[in-house]
Parts: sequence; structure tokens; C-alpha cells
Amino acid sequence: MSIFSKDSLKGKKVAILATDGFEQSELEKPKKFLEDEGAETHVISLKSGSIKGWDEKDWGDKVSVDKTIDQVKVADYDALVLPGGQMNPDVLRTEKAAVNFIGDFARSGKPVAAICHGPWTLIEADVVRGKNITSWPSLQTDLKNAGAHWTDQTVVVDGNIITSRNPQDIPNFNDKIKEALLKTTVSA
Repeated sequence: MSIFSKDSLKGKKVAILATDGFEQSELEKPKKFLEDEGAETHVISLKSGSIKGWDEKDWGDKVSVDKTIDQVKVADYDALVLPGGQMNPDVLRTEKAAVNFIGDFARSGKPVAAICHGPWTLIEADVVRGKNITSWPSLQTDLKNAGAHWTDQTVVVDGNIITSRNPQDIPNFNDKIKEALLKTTVSA
């Protein structure tokens, strides 16, 4: 299988953990990219049905939820994507089941990709200490206080943690997620 094949991620399963108020493009664009590359994606949330996005300055579209957080385990997935938006990660970081899932995923060594405000959940899961991380600029102090080394770059990869700043960074963010998933294919 060529790394340039549109099926290069066939057989890979990716969890996208989000709730109401996720930034629309930060969920939909990585989801579409990964599916176009052959991966299977599941939107995981706190409730069944659908969740509503935030599209820059107002409410966006609804996205169907595939599974609730109590129906999944780390072993079911090859990677985890954490979209931003202010509301979404702020709610998720107060939910013990979500924080435990994120922490267990990060400690498993599998790729965890967080964009924009998504790293708030990584802080709560206590997985940023000593890591090089980027995010939406307003999280800089929170990340530093949690022991991370914050930097203003399009995308930062430190071990299995992939972080990005904002919707404009999504193409580079997507490429790094794909790269991380392909590495798991080679070593598997």
C-alpha cells in the first residue's frame, strides 16, 4: 500500500471526542480528511443523538453521535482527535469519564491530537507536563502552569501528542495525524 493511496488509513479507527459547542471546522475537516484517507471515524460524546457545533461566531450544524463515552474503550481505537471551540473542551474537562478516556488514551502511546482549546482537556488529564504543546494563544498560561512548554507553531508533535492552534492550521494538523497513524501501521 502506497502512502499516497487514498486508502492509506484503511483499517484504522479514530475516535473524535466532542460535545455541544465544538468548533465546526475542527471536527468536520479532520473527520472528512481521515475518512477520505480510508479511516473509520466515530464521534464520541457525553450523550447520544447529536451535538451542535459552533461556527466561528454563532451556532453551527449538528453532527450525529456514533457512541457515548460510556460505550467506548481505548483499545477500540488507533487515535483520538480533540476538537476545540471554547465550550466543548470546557465541558469535557469537567466530565470524569471523558477526562479518564483522554488520559488513558494519552498514556497508551496512541496518537492524541488536540486543536485550539482542545488542550484544556489534556491539562485536566494531566498529560502535558514536560511536553512541547501549542494551542489557541489564550491557553498559553494554563499550559505553562500545567508544566507544558508552550510554543506558537502551526502544529507541534511531542511523542504521541499532536497539538495545533486554530482552524487555519487544520491542513498541517491533519497531515500530522495521518503521519502518526501511518507510523502505527508500519510498526504493527
